[in-house]
Amino acid sequence: METSFYLSLVTAIFISISASLLGSFVILKKMSLVGDALSHVALPGLALGLLFHFNPFIGGFLTLLVAIIGIWFLKYQTNLPVDTLVGIFFTTSLAIGVLIIPEQELLEAMFGNIASISFNESIMTIILSIISVIILLVIRKKLLVNMLSEELAQSINIKSRQIEFIYLLIFALSVALGIKSIGALLMGSLIIIPAASAKNIAKSFNGFMAWSVVFGIISAILGIYSANALSITPGPIFIISATIIFVISFLFKKIRS
Repeated sequence: METSFYLSLVTAIFISISASLLGSFVILKKMSLVGDALSHVALPGLALGLLFHFNPFIGGFLTLLVAIIGIWFLKYQTNLPVDTLVGIFFTTSLAIGVLIIPEQELLEAMFGNIASISFNESIMTIILSIISVIILLVIRKKLLVNMLSEELAQSINIKSRQIEFIYLLIFALSVALGIKSIGALLMGSLIIIPAASAKNIAKSFNGFMAWSVVFGIISAILGIYSANALSITPGPIFIISATIIFVISFLFKKIRS
């Protein structure tokens, strides 16, 4: 197989590792629908990248960064639930994105095309995915405590606001990394579905994280190979593969119980 195939495969694996590990925290925080909506916030930045011919990752990440800063700030200023704030940013971003994105680029923006990723983009994606994973692993205990109770976290000197901000920042980075390959419409699903599959079979939190990553990697590999064999866009196949794994894990859970 040609070099571009293996480049796409390796990049997709690293994106999936970062996204699925994040997904284990998203599910524990009960932010699955919120997480999916937040991934769409990248659309205006992606549209600007396509319009002015700069890297869509940069545009998507900057849009997400503005959104997560706004959500984080307003959460503590208004006491509104995070899902309400995400809903405001989601609908506004979606409206702006659809208005300004070039019609001929709309499909790729929504569903991605990892086959078009360049070598430099791939290296950048891999490095940032590794950084994202490392940060999540470093803060995982503090993040878990903060998810259980912000009051408890503060009582043991965990800075809840800073941890929350880092979590949202990693979310923005993970979504932005997947824009090129999965697209703004589907990236939220890649974060959520492998983790949901892992929750069906995991017996501990460490196992939950590990299985999330394993299922994410399998989804990426199946998606790339299937898309290459069928000559279709990989993004939707990623999600279909992840969904099949979820169904299998659900059946396994039922049989085991």
